[in-house]
Amino acid sequence: MPTTTEKLFANVVKTIHARGVSYGHPISQHKRIAELWSAYLGYPIQPNEVAICMALVKISRQAEDAAYLDNYEDAIAYLAIAKSITDAMQDDSDDWKD
Repeated sequence: MPTTTEKLFANVVKTIHARGVSYGHPISQHKRIAELWSAYLGYPIQPNEVAICMALVKISRQAEDAAYLDNYEDAIAYLAIAKSITDAMQDDSDDWKD
């Protein structure tokens, strides 16, 4: 029988895959968000930083309800996405920059 942690990670992987089917690789969406945030804030934000900031939003929300599972799943997913985006940004092809 899977542990609570194993179930948590399984749900995160399932969600990331489902979103990938719907939206494609997360770098395009996070690149767009980074451009919007950069314009609004007046200084550059990178796509991987968007995912990290979104994880921080979820971590902050845990202060309101530490038992709320969705925030844990989302924070873990955003950190995994940040790593995926960081890897894509370091790819020599530079396809992500379009």
